[in-house]
Amino acid sequence: MDRITTSDIREMKKRGEKIVMMTAYDAPTARLVEDGGAEVILVGDTLGMVVLGYDSTLPVTMEDMIHHTKAVMRGSTRALVVGDMPFMSYQTGWQDAMKNAARFMQEAGCGAVKLEGGKRSAEIVGKLTAAGIPVMGHIGLTQQSVNQFGGWKVQGKTPAAAVQLMHDAQALEQAGAFAIVLELVPAPLAELLTQRLSVPTIGIGAGVHCDGQVQVFHDMVGLFDAFVPKHAKRYTDAGASIREALKQYTAEVKSGAFPDAKHSFKMDPAALAELRPPGHQLTRRHALGLDV
Repeated sequence: MDRITTSDIREMKKRGEKIVMMTAYDAPTARLVEDGGAEVILVGDTLGMVVLGYDSTLPVTMEDMIHHTKAVMRGSTRALVVGDMPFMSYQTGWQDAMKNAARFMQEAGCGAVKLEGGKRSAEIVGKLTAAGIPVMGHIGLTQQSVNQFGGWKVQGKTPAAAVQLMHDAQALEQAGAFAIVLELVPAPLAELLTQRLSVPTIGIGAGVHCDGQVQVFHDMVGLFDAFVPKHAKRYTDAGASIREALKQYTAEVKSGAFPDAKHSFKMDPAALAELRPPGHQLTRRHALGLDV
């Protein structure tokens, strides 16, 4: 099966078909996400918090992103994979943005990149798309600007802020973005943006009326427990199941219950006997090759 393309994502909006996007940061997770039906996999810079243990996304480097995007590409065969451009990989000008976006396409092999910012990023988006690099925009609460926002706050709540978000979205659309993430945007405003834009909107904390939704994998399955964002629905608690399995493993190792015969390998008793000193008696476990 061919990979889903940015054109396919645009067509989904035209058909009124919801778009499912999920983060992944390694090959096994990419396979799970794809098997679950997601059309788009975002290798988000959120890996800095949920995988690498940072307090924010700001320390994430291009090398981190390329490394993890390569892994996701190896685990994925169908989804459109989008590489998230990390902090200061594009803010310093379109030339740096072009160089770093090209690395995503050439070295990692992904199908598109994502970058934050509205009107301030429109020129960069235009340069990248003109060079043949598909770009997904991102407005609202943009995590790389969280210090400027003064924390994790909903954006666009006042008339002036809502108008600014509308202008940002339109600027990205005109610059050639194939889709736009709306993060922590009031649901009525997100609905209005979705109606006015010809390109798909992907919501995260932006209500049900966006053309698609994106969630962080670790939030959804309970693998990140430092905090649970309001917009994140936990569908299962894999973290609790994993902890219980590890506790059971520890107990069985301590007691000698693991490994048992089922999880060990046998040896020909005659061959084993040649290794024993003369007169040495084989125990039943020796004969089974379990003590070798």
